[in-house]
Amino acid sequence: MPTRPFDFPNANGDLLSGRLELPVGSTKAWALFAHCFTCGKDNKAAVRISRRLAGAGIGVLRFDFTGLGASEGDFGSSGFSHNVKDLVAAADAMTAAGMPPMLLVGHSLGGAAVLAAAGSLPGIHAVATIAAPFDVEHVLTQFDPEALAKVETEGRGMVSIGSRPFLVGRELVVNLREQDQGARVAGLKRPLLLLHSPIDQVVGIENVTSLYLAARHPKSFVSLDGADHLLSNARDADFAADMISAWAGRYLPAMPPTAESRFDAEAEETRLGKFQLAMRAGKAAFIADEPESVGGLGSGPTPFNLLSSALAACTTMTLRLYADRKGWPVDRIRTGVTHRKEKDQEKPDIFSRRVEIEGDLDEAQHAELIGVADRCPVHRTLETGSRFEPTEAGWTTGEE
Repeated sequence: MPTRPFDFPNANGDLLSGRLELPVGSTKAWALFAHCFTCGKDNKAAVRISRRLAGAGIGVLRFDFTGLGASEGDFGSSGFSHNVKDLVAAADAMTAAGMPPMLLVGHSLGGAAVLAAAGSLPGIHAVATIAAPFDVEHVLTQFDPEALAKVETEGRGMVSIGSRPFLVGRELVVNLREQDQGARVAGLKRPLLLLHSPIDQVVGIENVTSLYLAARHPKSFVSLDGADHLLSNARDADFAADMISAWAGRYLPAMPPTAESRFDAEAEETRLGKFQLAMRAGKAAFIADEPESVGGLGSGPTPFNLLSSALAACTTMTLRLYADRKGWPVDRIRTGVTHRKEKDQEKPDIFSRRVEIEGDLDEAQHAELIGVADRCPVHRTLETGSRFEPTEAGWTTGEE
């Protein structure tokens, strides 16, 4: 999915660092993602979930809370309430940019933060949390007891969180202890989706039980069976994103129907990188690009990859049609295509194919199927060449 920077100021004027994950084609709605405690916007789960949601048509902003990652400010003095204010500032910035968020998604303490922020954001239609604690004070169990005691007695000290040292102040500790999440959840007045793993060793499953009992309907629970707290397995993060997307579909605007195009394929610059393109072909939307070695982002297939893909697809479909017509027991067909150029040749472009056929075929049937590969329409088009009509010119000046 296309991604681009989106930085904005918080309530104190600190510049917070964000990234927008953009859908290819129409955008159903916008979402705001809050990362887990000290994780940052580039945490694997944050990136994967945000991009998966973008793939489902939901644009997402993920950003670093104050003092974390590339964001300015002092993390040790910010506290939970400051994170909530950061979320409100992010929503305001998105709205000002024409991308008002309708969905809040939060992971771990970020889940607690979106529950707290929702009351200040009337434009939010739905809230989803992943591995969120019921009591915000639960975070303090991650601190070494001696280090925590030093912070409380001396006003400031070093604590280790996830094997990383952080300088925190007494105000952060006090702020965590004074939150009343139960009352916030009871008064949420938004559809709520709770996702949690029954084997979470950081925030136990009893937390989601308390959240579910405190919340009012509509509320839903999805078990992230087998997942760890950070969703370090990509499949768990993808599953969480897919559940959020499917559930939120009831509460977000319906995706506008794709306008019929007079073209078989369209390409439009995303303005991200030098070559990245938003592609539409039939009902499919995807990214095309060039590799990093030639100045691209390497985020999608190249034009010649797409040309090879057309030959691979057409070959496989043609063989399937032929085998079915003959009534032959073919279980699976796989076609690989490579393309290269040989200079100083009348036809410098060379395509090579490898066709693998699974099924109980005899040698003659197998040979006959391989021979059919040359009959596929794309093969014949490439082999005989094409004619081109003059290119139509469209012109936009950029002026209203």
